[in-house]
Amino acid sequence: MTNSKKVGKAIVTGRRDRPIRVGVIGVGRGQSFASGATDLVGMKLVALCDSWGEKLEEAGKRYNVATYTDYDKFLEHDMDAVVLANYFHEHTPFALKALAAGKHVMSECISNVTLAEGVALCRAVEKSGKVYMLAENYPYTRFNMEMRRLYRSGEIGKVTYAEGEYNHPMQPDEMSAISVGLKHWRNWIPSTYYCTHALAPLMYITDTMPVAVNGLSITSPEVTDVLPRYTDPGSVILCRMDNGAVFRIFGLWLPGHSNWYRVHGSKGAMEVLRGAGYFGSEQVRVWHEAWDCPAGTEKDRTYKPDWPENAELANKAGHGGGDFWTNFEFASAIRSKTQPYLDVYRGVAMSSVGILAWKSALKDGAPFVVPDFRKESSRKAFENDHWSPFPDHAGPGQPPPSIRGFIRPKPAAIAHARKVWAKQGYKGK
Repeated sequence: MTNSKKVGKAIVTGRRDRPIRVGVIGVGRGQSFASGATDLVGMKLVALCDSWGEKLEEAGKRYNVATYTDYDKFLEHDMDAVVLANYFHEHTPFALKALAAGKHVMSECISNVTLAEGVALCRAVEKSGKVYMLAENYPYTRFNMEMRRLYRSGEIGKVTYAEGEYNHPMQPDEMSAISVGLKHWRNWIPSTYYCTHALAPLMYITDTMPVAVNGLSITSPEVTDVLPRYTDPGSVILCRMDNGAVFRIFGLWLPGHSNWYRVHGSKGAMEVLRGAGYFGSEQVRVWHEAWDCPAGTEKDRTYKPDWPENAELANKAGHGGGDFWTNFEFASAIRSKTQPYLDVYRGVAMSSVGILAWKSALKDGAPFVVPDFRKESSRKAFENDHWSPFPDHAGPGQPPPSIRGFIRPKPAAIAHARKVWAKQGYKGK
C-alpha cells in the first residue's frame, strides 16, 4: 500500500510511493523548477546541469544533488524527466535528446525557434510516447484559471475577440545583468518571439488554436539605444483562431508594465482589471448587455477569485502561482500517462506564432498561415525551414532581428553593459 493523501488535486506522496525523479538544466530560472520538484507534487530533484560551473556548484550544494556540465552525461543519470530552463533559443535540441533517451520533457516558455524544429519536436514526441509540456506559467494565475472556468460554463458564449498583453520593461542595468554578452539571446530576440505569456492564457481560456497571423514591430531608438540590443522593443500580433475569432497580442519591453487579458464572447465579456501590481489588480470583471444578461446574473460584477484548489501551495510559488501549477500539471500528466493541456502541439503552435509574426513584420504585416502541427500532411512542408535571427544560427538568408535591419548598438551602451557584465565575472565579448 502507498502512504498518500490528497491536498485538493495535488498528491502528497509517502515514503513507499516512488516519486518522479527530475533533472533540471539551467540553474538560473531553473531553480524555480528545482525548488518546486518536491513530494508535494510527487517529484524529486536528482540532478542539475549547466555550463556555468561556479553557479552550478553552488546550486548543487544547495539542493544536495548531482551536477553535470555535460548534457549527455546528465541524461545518463537515473531519472524519469527533464526540465529545460536553458537559453530561450536552445530548447528543441535538448528536448530531442531527452526524448530519445526515454525522458519526459517540460520546456520553458518556447518550444521551438524555427518551424523545422517544431516539426522535429512533434515527430519526436509522437515516436517516444513520452509526456511533453510547455512550461508556460501565465495561464495558471488565479484570474486566468477563473476566466477559463467562466468560459467553460458558457456564461459569455463563444469567443469573438480577445486581447493579451505581456509587456515587461526593466531598469537598463537590470536588463543588462540578465543579458550577459553581445550574443545573448535577449539582445537578439525579435519583438514577436516572446509571445507565449500573452497568447497562452487566451488559448487556455477559450480552447482555440491559431491558424493565421499578422505582425507589426514597434521601433523606438529612445528605448533601445541605452542597451546593447539589436532588436525592437515591442510588437502587435493579430491571430486568427480556428473558430474565426481574432486575438490581439501585445508586448515586449516598452515602458508601461502590463500583464492583462480580455475576452469578448457572443453573450458577454470578461477581463482582469488593470492595476499597479505585477499582475494588475488580480480582479476579474464580467459584464453583459442589459438585453442579453442571463437570468439571475448581475449585469456587471467584479471580484477577486480564489484558487480552484491547492491555494496554500500556489500562494507560495512564483509568477502568481504558475510555478507551482506547471510542476503539478507535468507530474500529473506523467502519472496519468496522458499529455497535458499545454502539450507539444499547442506549445509548437504558439511558439510558431512568434516566428511567423516576425516573417510578417518584415513584410509590414503580410499574413502568414500557421500550419496544423497535429497533422503530418500540414507540417511536412516546413521540415527544412531553418529560418532564424539568432547569431548561433547564422547562415544564408538569415533574417535581421529588427525591422531596421542589422543595426549596431551604440558604443556607449556596449561599454556600459560591459561594466555590468564584468561585475558578474563575465570576460567575453
